[in-house]
Amino acid sequence: MGNTKIKQHYETAKKTGVLNISQRKMMEIPMNMKMLAPILRTLDLSHNLFKSIPEEIGIYIMLKNINLSNNKLTLLPDAMGALIKLEILNASVNQITSLPGSLSSLKNLKQVNLSQNLITEFPLMFCGLTHLDVLDLSKNKLTNVPDGVEGLHVTELNLNQNQITQLSDKLAECPRLKNLRLEENCLQLNSIPIIILKDSKISNIAVDGNLFESKQIADLDGYEKYMERYTAVKKKMF
Repeated sequence: MGNTKIKQHYETAKKTGVLNISQRKMMEIPMNMKMLAPILRTLDLSHNLFKSIPEEIGIYIMLKNINLSNNKLTLLPDAMGALIKLEILNASVNQITSLPGSLSSLKNLKQVNLSQNLITEFPLMFCGLTHLDVLDLSKNKLTNVPDGVEGLHVTELNLNQNQITQLSDKLAECPRLKNLRLEENCLQLNSIPIIILKDSKISNIAVDGNLFESKQIADLDGYEKYMERYTAVKKKMF
């Protein structure tokens, strides 16, 4: 990006608190960006060539929205945990294999998109974040959903297109979970915890593309209870 272009973007950011430097083939964060730290609320670094994000990202403590999607990131820095005002985190379409525990400090998070990465372990650091509504972990390398997941406060959990074979029955204890997306995984019919159908808040469970016919879920104990919730939600929509 030429100096003139950089200057234009920075001048705009000084007035709006929004800096968009996507699709610039950038490999490093510009040094001059530091001057925006006290005012920057939205930062878009998507569709570049970043292999890493420096620890200095932690100085942008006013950030509410950061878009790191479509880069070549393999991890996120611990310093991300300093962005305590952050509400939207998009790091989709990267090569991230694991996440820092410091993300548990982001108490204002509302939406997290980590789809199309290489994450192998379910990120329990998002449990306990009471404002988090949507967590998208689709198209990763997850093989199970472990105990501890009951601390998730999301209304929607997207686990489509992973390699999941096991689900903790603790999913049924998630206090706000309504939409559970499990399409195109490696689940057997007996891998679906009965309690999810029988006694949870989940009113929409998507299971197409697993190791059983999706209609077979109707044979499971508790399916009628699940359908009562599903129907009640549909009625409210119309």
